[in-house]
Amino acid sequence: METVNLLQVTDEAQSLGWDGDDLVDVVGGRRWGPDGVEHVASVVHEFPFDRSVSSPSGRFTVVYAERGTEALLIEGDRLVRELDRSDEHAEDFDYPVALGVLRDGREVLVHCPDRYDVLEIEDAESGERLTVGDRSPRDVFHSRLAVSPGGTHLLSAGWVWHPYGIVEVFDLDDALTDPAVLDGRGVLPLDPGTDAEVVSACWLDGDRLAVATGEEFLDDEETPALGPQELGVWSLSEKRWVHRNRVDFSIGTLIPWGDTVVSLYGHPRLIDVTTGASMAEWPAVEVSLRDGSYGVTHIPTPVAALHLDGTRLAVAQPEGIAIIDLPRHG
Repeated sequence: METVNLLQVTDEAQSLGWDGDDLVDVVGGRRWGPDGVEHVASVVHEFPFDRSVSSPSGRFTVVYAERGTEALLIEGDRLVRELDRSDEHAEDFDYPVALGVLRDGREVLVHCPDRYDVLEIEDAESGERLTVGDRSPRDVFHSRLAVSPGGTHLLSAGWVWHPYGIVEVFDLDDALTDPAVLDGRGVLPLDPGTDAEVVSACWLDGDRLAVATGEEFLDDEETPALGPQELGVWSLSEKRWVHRNRVDFSIGTLIPWGDTVVSLYGHPRLIDVTTGASMAEWPAVEVSLRDGSYGVTHIPTPVAALHLDGTRLAVAQPEGIAIIDLPRHG
């Protein structure tokens, strides 16, 4: 049986990440070792920052205000540079930012520094903008950005004005040659695509992405598309949904691990992406009822981090950090 341990904290964690077997809250400037003892870091990133994202290498971190305009790119305790985004509807949707590694090994920052509908790619270390050229943006609010493992594609799980959640994927090699590629519809076809609103998406590996939908749907003709309240897996190489499964629960935020995802809505669940079946769940561990990248400001995105070996999930709680031992799977 999987166990849940509760780390005692002096204040609720606003960001979580693993550094080996240590847990780190970069925003709050704290660290917890395997013994559970809390240590205060030399740098604390206070208000307005309330979330963070780190590069795959762990070298760079962005701390940001989820529903604000300010962010910082840091390397360890060193400030690399200040970041910003447009204030247009900034209070209505999550800050669009991702750190990733291109195929040539360069670590990059992806964000929307000038306009909510214009994605830019920068060299993380130097700040050199790699997307220079004429742009013709569509009216898309980019959010929940993620660079694929292998650095070939960029995922955006944002929204358009209805409001209505969508998912887009862009070829990064093409975008670096012609930045206007990021203003198009990407590599995902419209048909078969999604007939329902996208509430979350994540990379499973360099080829597959998991996409979760909500109950709202488009009144369209019957197609082999992802329908309401389904969990689907799209293969870029096969250009089709390789799995589509209806689920009887809200999925919320997704964290990938192999052929499973952790679903964060109300409480954590471990879901088999090939069947949609819930393999385990932890009702005693509370997380916010949050769907999508836009909407109400009083329901924040859950704060959680999966260990790199997939054995433990850390979830911030009001009075501690729940450490869940996850079941082993192939």
